[in-house]
Amino acid sequence: MTIPLKDEQSIKHIAIAGNIIHEIFKTIHSRDLSGMTTSTLDKDIDTMIRDRGGIPTFLQYRGFPKSCCISLNHEVVHGIPDNRVIQPGDLVKIDIGVTYNGLIADAATTIPIGTIPDDVQRLLTTTKNALKNGITQAQHGKRISDISRAIQTTIEEQGFSVVRELTGHGVGSTLHEEPVIPNFIGSKTDPEITEGMVLAIEPMVNMGEYHVATAANGWTIVSRDGSLSAHYEDTIAILKRGNMNCTRVIEG
Repeated sequence: MTIPLKDEQSIKHIAIAGNIIHEIFKTIHSRDLSGMTTSTLDKDIDTMIRDRGGIPTFLQYRGFPKSCCISLNHEVVHGIPDNRVIQPGDLVKIDIGVTYNGLIADAATTIPIGTIPDDVQRLLTTTKNALKNGITQAQHGKRISDISRAIQTTIEEQGFSVVRELTGHGVGSTLHEEPVIPNFIGSKTDPEITEGMVLAIEPMVNMGEYHVATAANGWTIVSRDGSLSAHYEDTIAILKRGNMNCTRVIEG
């Protein structure tokens, strides 16, 4: 297993790509998405990426047909934007990749539409806290398992389930690089975190069981029991002292 390390210039370009995502999420969070189709939202995001000098990384990646992933409610990840209308009470998960000068940042957020029940809000808060705690462990000299343990512990202490078939990953020159970053303890490999790594850390959390399935479109991953799911993701560059949050979802 070879883990690509990024130099200072590459990390600067990843941070620029990440800032594009950060600005887009700030804009989206300020809007009322109720009544909008997911396809319209995808087109808006595509425009915002290109207007800022970026390229939508997901478009045609392994054949994916849209510029971002938009997943609703029990859909965990990889939802394909279409003519579905966003409704009050929905959980809207938006996952965006941006390429800038050949370097990639990747991030996701979950947006509740209107008023949601307390237990659903607790799901979102827990998932965001899991990301925050995982990022805290993403330090030079620690190990990937330190990230995994922090995420799993945060989630399971609140009675929720860590999705196991999907993981975080390295990112930068390509969208998916080594290392794999599980959100639970159990991986056979446990590489040391070193300066120059860039990691996409992304807890995916179900209210019910952790089992998932693939929808008929061949892309969208759903909770097998139909329970609601949440997803937050940040791209983190590992520095010799500390780290740099390139996308700042957790800070929003």
